[in-house]
Amino acid sequence: QVQLVESGGGLVQAGGSLRLSCAASRSILSINVMGWYRQAPGKERELVALMTNPGGIGYADSVKGRFTISRDDASNTVYLQMNSLKLEDTAVYYCKASVTRATMTRYDYWGQGTQVTVSS
Repeated sequence: QVQLVESGGGLVQAGGSLRLSCAASRSILSINVMGWYRQAPGKERELVALMTNPGGIGYADSVKGRFTISRDDASNTVYLQMNSLKLEDTAVYYCKASVTRATMTRYDYWGQGTQVTVSS
């Protein structure tokens, strides 16, 4: 199992920046995919950014050029740097880890989420 704890959310004005952190309970080198998702009230959860192991990165079109996903292997932490925040970025942000075992069965693990609120 993988436990994930998100932090770094808060209230920020449009145009501002926040950095979200996701601390994992095991080495992220053993996790096939880590990603950030978000969900606004009344809307479906959507992918924001992901990082594969080894080395792939992808972003939703809505955040390209503004958000950056990165990691620190020593601390088992994945980050989401969010710049030029917009009102529509307001949501609960979730960290997800996906692990594929030798049986080729994939397991998904979710953090509890951290609230990001962007004000005008």
